Amino acid sequence: MHCGWAQSWSPLVVMLAIWIFCPYYYAKSNNKNLPMKNILAQPLTLPCGAVLPNRISKAAMTEGLALPDGLPTPELNRLYGLWSDGGAGMLLSGNIQIDRDHLERPGNVVVDRKPNKAMRTALASWATAATRNGNHFWAQISHAGRQTQKIVNPNPKAPSAVKLGLPGGQFGEPVPLTKAEIKSIVRCFGVCAAAVKEAGFTGVQLHSAHGYLLSQFLSPRSNLRTDDYGGDLANRARALLESVAAVRAAVGPEFPVAVKLNSADFQKGGFDFADSLQVVQWLEQAGVDLIEISGGTYEQPKLLGVAGMEEEEKQQVAESTMIREAYFVDFALAMQNKVSIPLMVTGGFRQRLVMEQALESGSADLIGVGRPMCVMTDAPNQLLAGLDELPRYENDLALFPRWLSFLGAFKPLRALATFAVQYWYYEQIYALGHRGEADNNLTVLAATKQIMAREKKLTAK
Repeated sequence: MHCGWAQSWSPLVVMLAIWIFCPYYYAKSNNKNLPMKNILAQPLTLPCGAVLPNRISKAAMTEGLALPDGLPTPELNRLYGLWSDGGAGMLLSGNIQIDRDHLERPGNVVVDRKPNKAMRTALASWATAATRNGNHFWAQISHAGRQTQKIVNPNPKAPSAVKLGLPGGQFGEPVPLTKAEIKSIVRCFGVCAAAVKEAGFTGVQLHSAHGYLLSQFLSPRSNLRTDDYGGDLANRARALLESVAAVRAAVGPEFPVAVKLNSADFQKGGFDFADSLQVVQWLEQAGVDLIEISGGTYEQPKLLGVAGMEEEEKQQVAESTMIREAYFVDFALAMQNKVSIPLMVTGGFRQRLVMEQALESGSADLIGVGRPMCVMTDAPNQLLAGLDELPRYENDLALFPRWLSFLGAFKPLRALATFAVQYWYYEQIYALGHRGEADNNLTVLAATKQIMAREKKLTAK
């Protein structure tokens, strides 16, 4: 009788022991259990030894809040203080430019030389505000190359003299870089990285995606060189790998170094997924701690989930249901078969369930959240507390009213409409930096007018 009772209850005893002593096992076997659903709250240890406190990163977004000379401002401090309070394990800055003649837009922070006292003080204040909640704050460092607006530089330097294929005349005729100029740019990446580390930033990311300079070198469409920096993929990746080496030498082995890389440009004859797979392996060998997977360029803005100026070039990668929301998860999953380096995926994430699935499936180690945080600055905290879905502001934003939506069939107007929606987010960032709260009454048209007027003022000679 006693033995029979023990035998009948032994499974329950075993399960109770597992629940008490092995909570991780229990979480893995029960998807409804809080620890499993709180996978977003788990820390991430990087190869260099640094630890991110959770799996949510505020993705890099251009701010346009610096002074005309590139100096960070109190408005940047206010903005990043709000984002630090918002609960992300890591914040990525917008483009910090390594060359003041090649801005992504007027109002970029610029660190293109060893900082003077004013710059050191401003960078340190920014870093202090951006880490006040105990999170990481990484500097995204970049050079815009041919994607420098004409109002900044009518003849920007680029790998080759291949003009950006966008209508409207917003971008000028590029001039090919000399080998000496490329070497100078590589050094500037190192100088900038050393400066932000000294200021209190906790990591650095080289921007080699979205059609900016390092990405331009990778693409056979924009890189027609016949020297050591053009031709086969190894040569086209040389500028990126040399810049990574310069940054690592400047910051040392224990400081996080990341790269933002396109999964593909999604353009015929451009940088494709096979290229990206190889570059990722080279970056791992170079000692990079994290790679953020994105995609597209100004000409083909896959990163925004909108149509570009030409038909999208499809890539050979298996698709999952997650790709309907998160644009690049399947590319990251395929990369995980080639490398062990942690991967961050940004682009389209809105549902907490999809973020959790990406982490659980191995498609991502870190989730990047961007546009929702232009309004909902505490989006990470809300996700960690159980919010099911972030707002999809983009669904309600358009330059043209619905009855004029047919105008999007015309390429110049389509390009204008795409940039105009982005300007709405730019203006929300401006509002957060200046007033500490988003503007719920802002229209796309009003945002476009305000941005254009402000950028004209910033570039006035």
